Amino acid sequence: MDVPFLHSRFLSDALPRIRQDARVAGVAITGSLVGGRPDVYSDVDLILVIDDEAYDAVMRERLVLIGSWTSLVAGFTGEHVGEPRVIITLVGPPLLHVDFKFARASDFAERTEDPEILWDRDGLLAGALAQQPPVTPAFDLQWIEDRFWIWVHYGATKLGRGELFETISFLTYLRESVLGPLAARRAGAVPRGVRHLETIAPEEARNLQATLCGYDRHEAGRALLATVDLYRRWSDAGGAVVERRHHAEKLAMQYLHDVIDQGG
Repeated sequence: MDVPFLHSRFLSDALPRIRQDARVAGVAITGSLVGGRPDVYSDVDLILVIDDEAYDAVMRERLVLIGSWTSLVAGFTGEHVGEPRVIITLVGPPLLHVDFKFARASDFAERTEDPEILWDRDGLLAGALAQQPPVTPAFDLQWIEDRFWIWVHYGATKLGRGELFETISFLTYLRESVLGPLAARRAGAVPRGVRHLETIAPEEARNLQATLCGYDRHEAGRALLATVDLYRRWSDAGGAVVERRHHAEKLAMQYLHDVIDQGG
């Protein structure tokens, strides 16, 4: 790994302390430090693999344990991202964002990408990875098509009512949930919202600028139209077999245009 100095120092300091806990079967790392382009702004994403029989006890002690491994500034659990096993922290100073994911040894092999093993007490981690390949979630374009035109109508209602904060927030949602993944797919990368699009899909990132707007009704209407245009272009280019919802598309676009025209 080509690891920035601060990140490397954290790992060098914390790993020996983590290894002293006999309940920890191993430590692995994921994220940009493994497969991306790490820089001084990167997070550290650790997986702490815990013996099954000790897991519940360790889960109750997580913040205390982390505080014994490193200089913990603040931390909280990751329910908001659907991962309550994770403690999201700041450590330091200098400040560094570190995510500590606590996984049962029996669950470690269930993954979407291969981590890099930093320490493996009895070879359990390497054995688990060898027995079970990662499962990359499928990008389901049909799932998006079934929803997209309902979403367009929803955005138009917010625009028509003059709820511009809601409209701007909704445009952000469509970039993260639809256009960003489509852009990454076009670039041959794993879809992860809009993360790293400026580097992995620079042309698409430039196109996405048309979906941005300020607090202005006319700009918001233009951004919604640009969002639709990019969805049509990018979803048609991948060669996937999709049942298009043409009737919904026609009616939703008529509604959107009517709302935009009403605004002058």
